[in-house]
Amino acid sequence: MLSRTADHMYWMSRYIERAESVARLVDAHYRMSLLPHTPQTLADSLGETMKALHMDEAYKQKHSSIEPRAVFEFITLDRDFTGSIYSCLRCARENARAVRGSLTSELWETLNSTWLDARSQIVRRSAAQIDIGQFVEWVKERSHLTRGVTIGTMMRDEAFHFTRIGTFLERADSTARILTAHQGDLVPGADAGVVPDPFQWSVLLRALSAFEVYRRVYRDVITPSRVAQLLILRDDMPRSLLRCCKEVYINLKAVANEQSAETERRAGEMHAMLHFARMEELNAGGLPQFLEQFLAKLDDLGHRIASDFLVPPAEA
Repeated sequence: MLSRTADHMYWMSRYIERAESVARLVDAHYRMSLLPHTPQTLADSLGETMKALHMDEAYKQKHSSIEPRAVFEFITLDRDFTGSIYSCLRCARENARAVRGSLTSELWETLNSTWLDARSQIVRRSAAQIDIGQFVEWVKERSHLTRGVTIGTMMRDEAFHFTRIGTFLERADSTARILTAHQGDLVPGADAGVVPDPFQWSVLLRALSAFEVYRRVYRDVITPSRVAQLLILRDDMPRSLLRCCKEVYINLKAVANEQSAETERRAGEMHAMLHFARMEELNAGGLPQFLEQFLAKLDDLGHRIASDFLVPPAEA
């Protein structure tokens, strides 16, 4: 496969997954904002989340303080912010258009109509008129539809594998960063039996579609250690770090070339480390430190994938 085609397929899927991840976070915070919480509690939660996702500096350039509605509009609808849902959907569609010949007609039509509908919703109404809750729910549904059409219509060739690599690399990054936003409860020596702020942790679980799963698996109060175990080491949890790294490794093996041996080895090393890890060991070493190291390794893996398979930055 041409590196330019692989590049577009990879980034198309990353932007769709990023749009869904942001929509999940906004949806969880938006639902919680409708409940009786102090303004400071909600502002603190939003501030920590934006900081973990590296959105805080861009937000501060336009706003002097954290106001829930302003935050929701900024990371959802802002046309200038590259990390907003609006920008992610636009970039996903642009990458898809560049490789229409490698997509099924159903997948192209899904991505194209998603962007056109999103643009129409935002352009024809002011931000104040848009129901944020309905919009992010729509974004999640369109992401689910895109993923379903991808799996249901695309041939299992290199193009498909690069979409999967992009999806799960982005998902692993999102899960790790969301956990990082709550690292104050994950420091070494923290009492795993102490129930943390239920507001903060229910936001985290709901953002990752893990709230009901947590109740089903543990049937007990929410504790940081159990949440971390669910989202880091559970192979059957779709958004866990272990599951994401496993999928990245499997798909990298499927597209391996002459220069990707070291990239494949490092992806396998990350999967093996999580597969054989024990929660007690991660807690002893400090989960914040583990998450920082994991994100650094994930970033390195992304650069290696770009170097081995994708278009060099100078040619992009």
